[in-house]
Amino acid sequence: MKWHEITISTTEEAQEMISNFLHELGAGGVSIEESGTLSKQRDTSLGQWYELPLNDIPEGQAIIKGYFGEDTNTDELIASLKPRIEELREFNIDPGSVEYSALVVDEEDWATAWKQYFKPLRVSDKLTIKPTWEVYEAGPDERIIELDPGMAFGTGTHPTTALCLQTLESVIKGGEEIIDVGTGSGILAIGACRLGAKSVLALDLDPIAVTSATENVKLNDLSDQVEVRLSDLLGVIKGADAGQEATAVTVPVDLVVANILAEIILLFVDDVYAALKPNGIYIASGVYKNKETDVEEGLIRSGFEILEKRRDEEWIAFVARKPQVG
Repeated sequence: MKWHEITISTTEEAQEMISNFLHELGAGGVSIEESGTLSKQRDTSLGQWYELPLNDIPEGQAIIKGYFGEDTNTDELIASLKPRIEELREFNIDPGSVEYSALVVDEEDWATAWKQYFKPLRVSDKLTIKPTWEVYEAGPDERIIELDPGMAFGTGTHPTTALCLQTLESVIKGGEEIIDVGTGSGILAIGACRLGAKSVLALDLDPIAVTSATENVKLNDLSDQVEVRLSDLLGVIKGADAGQEATAVTVPVDLVVANILAEIILLFVDDVYAALKPNGIYIASGVYKNKETDVEEGLIRSGFEILEKRRDEEWIAFVARKPQVG
């Protein structure tokens, strides 16, 4: 089968929003390549190793490729993308000097080629992400997340995902009920259970992500602990209030984790507050440095206490607490 490959040269800052645009336009797959220069810092504190080859992408830049069916009109597709990408500047997301190109490729050239670069990755003291196609022997206290992300976001290699997993390890004590908003591949929900959470409700609005997360939950034998739903947080809260179908967790919960864009985090801060028990913890990741103040102010405005801010490269994860009433 032939596919149209749309290539967009942009910034790392804008890559998640542009990737989302491509999915919304019907992409059958999206790949992202960031700078591989020698000057880029790589965290090796836990023995991580990186097989991504060096490239000539400048620091802070990224190349995004979206794959579309043979009947796609690429000129019309790019024409519809351009204004949406330019509009990002109004939200203080700089896509840089964006360049576009298109060509036709064979499916086998892209559908599995990325797998050669996805190797077992130790992301925290306890957690290691293992691709399903790799052979790996875990150490004594190593907890394995089996993963085949498919076309969903979340392999653990992006700083925001690693930050979330590391933060979950620091706050989970055991027995928690958790909601994972924007679950993607399901990696955070699975990681939370590996760390001792009682149950997780994993939510996503993307049907591709729901399918991927459901399969990964099964791969890890966690179907009894993790429920994956096509929904947003507000839908779950309203459903619970209306006595609709029960979920894997009882709202309010002990912890909410969201690895999504800052703009989306700011849209439902009050919903997260309502979904948490007093003293409940909110981990909000996916925040680029230029949105740090906005997110912090939004959390405080909704009543949260900021306990900690964790950083990886130019990304931030907030750890906030809903205060005890009285």
